[in-house]
Amino acid sequence: MEEEEAPRGRRIFLNHLDSYCGRSIGKYLSTCVVGATLESTEEEEEGDENESPVDPTSTGEIYEIVGTLSKPESADLQFAKETYAVSSREELLSHLLECEIVLYNITEDASQIEEATWAASALHKEIETFAKQKLFILISTIMTWANTKPFDPENPDAPFNEEDFRKRRSHPGFVDHINAEKHIAKLGKTNKKKFATYVVASGHQYGAEEGLFHYFFKMCWLGETPAIPVFGDGKNIIPTIHIRDLAIVLQNVAEHKPDFQYVLGVDASMHTLQELVKCISKNIGPGKTERVPKENAFLSKELTQMQLDMLFVNLRMESLYLKENFNINWFAETGLVDNIAQVVMEYKQARGLLPLKICIHGPPGSGKSTIAKELCKHYKLHYVRTNDVISEKIADLEQIVAKEPVRVEREVEGEGEGEDLVEEGEEEEGENVEEAKEFLDAIKENMQQNKGNLGDEYIMKIMKDKLMSMPCRNQGYVLDGFPETYEEAMDLFREEDEGEEEEEQAVGKMPKFNQIIIPEFIFSLIASDEFLINRIIQLSESEIAGTHYTEEQFLETLKRFRKINTDDVTVLNYFDELEIHPQFIDIAVYEDFENRLAVSKIIKEVGEPRNYGLTDEEKEALQRQAAEEHLAKEAKDKAEQERKVDKEREERKERWEEWNKQQEEVKKQEQELLEAQSIPLRNYLMKNVMPTLMQGINECCRIRPDDPVNFLAEYLFKNSPDIDWNKR
Repeated sequence: MEEEEAPRGRRIFLNHLDSYCGRSIGKYLSTCVVGATLESTEEEEEGDENESPVDPTSTGEIYEIVGTLSKPESADLQFAKETYAVSSREELLSHLLECEIVLYNITEDASQIEEATWAASALHKEIETFAKQKLFILISTIMTWANTKPFDPENPDAPFNEEDFRKRRSHPGFVDHINAEKHIAKLGKTNKKKFATYVVASGHQYGAEEGLFHYFFKMCWLGETPAIPVFGDGKNIIPTIHIRDLAIVLQNVAEHKPDFQYVLGVDASMHTLQELVKCISKNIGPGKTERVPKENAFLSKELTQMQLDMLFVNLRMESLYLKENFNINWFAETGLVDNIAQVVMEYKQARGLLPLKICIHGPPGSGKSTIAKELCKHYKLHYVRTNDVISEKIADLEQIVAKEPVRVEREVEGEGEGEDLVEEGEEEEGENVEEAKEFLDAIKENMQQNKGNLGDEYIMKIMKDKLMSMPCRNQGYVLDGFPETYEEAMDLFREEDEGEEEEEQAVGKMPKFNQIIIPEFIFSLIASDEFLINRIIQLSESEIAGTHYTEEQFLETLKRFRKINTDDVTVLNYFDELEIHPQFIDIAVYEDFENRLAVSKIIKEVGEPRNYGLTDEEKEALQRQAAEEHLAKEAKDKAEQERKVDKEREERKERWEEWNKQQEEVKKQEQELLEAQSIPLRNYLMKNVMPTLMQGINECCRIRPDDPVNFLAEYLFKNSPDIDWNKR
């Protein structure tokens, strides 16, 4: 018996699958069972009462997601069945005809409006060839309502709903969007049984990577500004929807196929820009906001004109149709503010943003501060050293206390608006002037009693507040040499609920600790006293001035460190008990005064950064720097090569001249030698040979023999004066 073929999922086309909206919607729909929203709530409740409820996922079809990409180089999308790099409209149409549902998103890229309009028209022309009904759903934006005026002057706060869609007036920058809505809605009225079209006007999307509000989330996460900007008065109401809820709305439209063509995809919230930014700042940022003129928003390089228009929209909207006709299991029906905890968790997971918490332990002079600062720079973490944190806390308290007379003056002179600012500032910043003044006075009094030093109780509270601050909780921190003892570690990282702590320790259980602020990595620097003393001796007087590295203080501090770290209970024992095992680094091995090699080893152990990567400006700067360095290197190499060539040419020339000079000298010497050697021979020839030779030549001329040469030879032989013929 042949196995039954698995049912083929219903195919959905979605443009730009790699965009924020496309990726989020496609990923959700790829997990949905076809027809799941058609089961009413009552049916689900009845099913729960039955003994054997039917699981729709056991027999249902799963949606197949296909679509185009905004960037051809985008990574493979696991949820997508197919992705297309479309080269022509004919090819795109062939892919659209293979799908039962076509979703076109025009909320992110305005260039997709023309393509969406063409796609709907092209499908409409093929309507007679459809074997079954096709759906075309346009994902538009509530910005096509942006200039709509209240219909009831006596009730200007009455929200708009779907029934008002024919009276909507678009923002000037979104005229093409509303024209696309009207055109696509019109195409769906000719033959609904074959080709049905819908428009979902989406509220501003958030969730996962955060969409429009990512500007504020990123600014809060980076923690580089003391307050998050609110453009304008911040009182404009912004319709929103979680990206997952938008996907659920689209799923309902596709499956319910309603008679009504226009649906508002908005949640039940009516939050202002001020409320949204304040909530984001409080839960992931500095907790403060500041109002800045609208004009300042246009100076930001990270916000496009389209995004700015969306932030300044002011609309009260309510989707009655979603509540009355669809079976929506909302993810964040009440909006971003009420669901901020879940939204922040999604945001961190989607972007891989995790805090990195490191503690550097080691003796004085080992380079803890240098290493800690380098790690902070590399990983974009917060540097936490006791003295710095205390000074920062005192400065913050003094700043809060100093604001009190300003508030009073505003309240007296500012009338209604001033009072609003005062109330807003106190609520937003959470600053209690009286408490701040009381704590500041207590710190100063304690420092006077302890000769300028702060008591352990106050140090512990200030350090714990620092580690619990939003920047340290978001990005993470590097603790420089604190805590020093087991007791300090217990106090610093102790959970607020201490009820059962003593009992747990008595039975040998792991001590309680605050998971939010506990370090993830412990690095302990080790070195001999001799090495540390030699290192300090090499420091100049200017480097030692104002530090505890004077001879007497350093030896005393080193002695104290050795004592508290050789006891049975040390700070490293505390982390060991929590199974956060310290890693030891012998800095003497590297023989590196600035500890660069030690930093490299720690970075290798910790791994890649968990924060935002480089900004576009930083990437451009690095690319520009790399290009300049490359050009400089090429120029240097070329100059060096030319220098080498010139040097070799000069050397060859010098060698050639030297060789020629030597050759001339050799020739001269040879000539002189030959001349010297030829003098005796010349004398002999002139005395003994030349007279006889001349006589022979004369005789040859007289006789004229047939063979003059032979005659001359015989003559010379017979008449040579050095031959004694008698002896022969």
